[in-house]
Amino acid sequence: MPVVVYSNPAMALPRQNFNTKQDQLRYAATLIAGALDFKCFIDKQLLKPDTMKGSPLDMTQYQKIFCTCRVPKEGCDELESYLLEDDPPKHIIVVHNDQFFALNVYHADGEPYDERHILPMLEKLVKLSMDPGNRVGILTTENRDIWCKAYKDLCSNHTNAESISEIKKAVFVVCLDQKVRSNEPYEVSSAYQMLTGGPRAQNAANRWCDKTVQFIVGEEGNIGLLYEHSPSEGPPVAVLVDHCNSYISQREHTAWSSQPTGGHTKKLKFVIDPQTEQCIQNATKSLSQLEKDIDLRIYKFLGYGRDFIKSCRLSPDSYVQMAIQLAFYKIHETVGATYESASTRKFLHGRTETIRSTSMESLEFCKTFHSATSNNAMKETSLRQAVETHKNYTNLAVNGLGVDRLLFGLKCMAAENNMAVPSLYFDPSYIVSTHFRLSTSQVPTKCDALMFYGPLVQDGYGCCYNPRQNSINFGLSTFNTCFETSTAVFRDSLEESLTQMHDCLVLSKKSKL
Repeated sequence: MPVVVYSNPAMALPRQNFNTKQDQLRYAATLIAGALDFKCFIDKQLLKPDTMKGSPLDMTQYQKIFCTCRVPKEGCDELESYLLEDDPPKHIIVVHNDQFFALNVYHADGEPYDERHILPMLEKLVKLSMDPGNRVGILTTENRDIWCKAYKDLCSNHTNAESISEIKKAVFVVCLDQKVRSNEPYEVSSAYQMLTGGPRAQNAANRWCDKTVQFIVGEEGNIGLLYEHSPSEGPPVAVLVDHCNSYISQREHTAWSSQPTGGHTKKLKFVIDPQTEQCIQNATKSLSQLEKDIDLRIYKFLGYGRDFIKSCRLSPDSYVQMAIQLAFYKIHETVGATYESASTRKFLHGRTETIRSTSMESLEFCKTFHSATSNNAMKETSLRQAVETHKNYTNLAVNGLGVDRLLFGLKCMAAENNMAVPSLYFDPSYIVSTHFRLSTSQVPTKCDALMFYGPLVQDGYGCCYNPRQNSINFGLSTFNTCFETSTAVFRDSLEESLTQMHDCLVLSKKSKL
């Protein structure tokens, strides 16, 4: 499988108002400066530790956001990180018109350039890349085994190997995208642009999808990022995004007329032989097919947000999870196995555990709300019980007491030691319970942002959400080749469920006055 859609999440940020190419470059320069400013906090260990209910969380994922790259390998990819080297990288990669440039973004004393130093470099590279490049970046969107072979062939050439090394070691990547030609609404076309480089893969070669962080700055004000999931979960990336957004807001009145000389800008060269050219054409076709199959929808529920949910003494995350359960039940008249990501960063090098949102209580809640004979008291009771059950399982998961990572680890150990896979893993109940038709995750941000990704299974849904003060952002996805699922139908069912739950709680409050 490729990392695009199946592994790499994307994030859409608030749209900007660009009237000229210069507006795009100024924003990109400030975004770069903001990201470098955030990196300074990491380098100097000044970043305030994240906490969960007062407990400090492991911060090592922040050290892997920058100067890190996934590398295709036979059997299993590898992760290369250069941040903690004695002489860590001092350059970023900027991609424009499918051409790659390495920009030195640090002064001799180790301090990063500000936006006024960065802008001249961006202006220079744009002039050097007026014509489209050779689309080598689209190879990173391919099936990993195919990309692995193409990667080996590329690196057999010394020039290519040097260019790829520059990309791998770079602090991060910035993609300066061309205008998107689309008849879709902005929210839809922007989602495709961030996740696949679409619509119609228009900017797909303007990427290196193995880099941990790729900021995307579109010519029409489409802003976002694509990140490779191996080194980090969503929350550290969301913290980076909020820092950049705050930095940009504070630099609204930058004196652009005073521009110091920028640093060194180097165009990366690639030698493309006929075999690699054929791989590029094949990758373009493969991505176009995948893009046609994925259905993306950004949905902003404006009825209420986390403030109302908290006023009812309910957990916003558990509440939204129950809304997702009910939305699914209304469509399919059954519950689906649900994956929700839980952070285990209370432990050193902790990553995630699975919160199993589907429970006997969530099923009873769905049945009660879907029944015409249930009164309001019954509905509220079932909702609160389902939310409480979800909260309890969440507490187990974040404290290392979930079951999925353990069972998966045991299965891997059996395979690595040439042992027969235990019969448990072939049990119908286990198979059904791990066929996650709902792949969900909460990624909160201070700014009005939203993350999204593809479903885990062919007949499933991707559903990432950001509960805000008075609204809830959802990133929804399905596969068009599955006729049982639809983002439009799920969105409508989700809105109906959230409204129904709200009305139940409001009516209950009134009855207690």
